[in-house]
Amino acid sequence: MTDNDDRPGHLARRFQQIAAAIFHAEVEGAGYELTPVQYAALTSIRTHPGIDQATLAGLIAYDRTTIMGVVDRLVHKGLLLRQASSRDRRACELQITDEGQQILYGIEPAVAAAQRIMLRGLSAGEADDFLRLLRKAIAAGNELSRAPLREALTDVAKRE
Repeated sequence: MTDNDDRPGHLARRFQQIAAAIFHAEVEGAGYELTPVQYAALTSIRTHPGIDQATLAGLIAYDRTTIMGVVDRLVHKGLLLRQASSRDRRACELQITDEGQQILYGIEPAVAAAQRIMLRGLSAGEADDFLRLLRKAIAAGNELSRAPLREALTDVAKRE
């Protein structure tokens, strides 16, 4: 019988638990109240201002129906604005507020610290290898996910 420590699914779930705990501890310790998913949403919208919720869901590999709650909470916190789309009446464009920009600026040291703590048991070379192998495994399994990671249309257009 195989031990759980030999099962990649178990190890990935365990690392995610640790990563989330570290993120929360660092961010709350710095005086902020954002979840990892809220942070990912804000940084993606900062990079791609005016995207809609469906595009945001693809960019952070989050379920399209669940992303609505994430956006709702960020709007309620005053960090995001929903604006009617000029391209599609059914969609809303997402914009970060000035307060959202300030939060992202202020939270960066805590997020950077969290990333370092997550990898603290690895040498710099091992951390690079670990991240490279994670990216490789994720890319190979991306389409098997219920919420596959998608690139923004602007990213695809830039390469063409």
